[in-house]
Amino acid sequence: MDDLIAGYRRFREVAWPERRQVFEQLAAKGQKPETLVVACSDSRVDPQMIFNAGPGEMFIVRNVANLVPPYQPDANYHGTSAAIEFAVRVLKVKQVVVMGHAQCGGVHALLDGAPPGAEDFVAEWMEIAEPARRMAEQSGLPGELRQRFCEQCCVKLSLSNLRGFPWVRERVAAGDLKLHGAYFGVASGRLEIMNDDGNFAAV
Repeated sequence: MDDLIAGYRRFREVAWPERRQVFEQLAAKGQKPETLVVACSDSRVDPQMIFNAGPGEMFIVRNVANLVPPYQPDANYHGTSAAIEFAVRVLKVKQVVVMGHAQCGGVHALLDGAPPGAEDFVAEWMEIAEPARRMAEQSGLPGELRQRFCEQCCVKLSLSNLRGFPWVRERVAAGDLKLHGAYFGVASGRLEIMNDDGNFAAV
């Protein structure tokens, strides 16, 4: 906690004076982000840093392996779906970016089994990505290439699941909402964007 408090003090001394007016405007007028980013919880993959975005510019949802579950309104808890609903229907974001990344622990658990201590929730959560696992297994790719392929398949799967949300599908059809896939290389710092053909290319 001492490190966090020290970080906060640096924020108050350096960043707050520079951005005070921005925060005051956000407090007075509310948030109006144009982009929803669905990203992984991995501590090495910070969407705000990667996209050089400031406060109020992006609505960010982070979970293990940047997964969007299927549309399933029921009595269970749906944290990711609730955040998507709020961003799309209330904030009316104009675009959604699903960003996967290299060396994803969730995808590793999907392919090779959850590590000890991650059996209660991680293993079941990653069952959402079972279609991606099957595609990776069928690819015949070795080791790291199979992992990378599966990470990108998870992005595609999440985008497909997003289109299963009726109000996402309606806004996309109306031209009011665009869906994008992205992939970040942790070691390289390079961002790739998914093209219409489903391939990822560096920007």
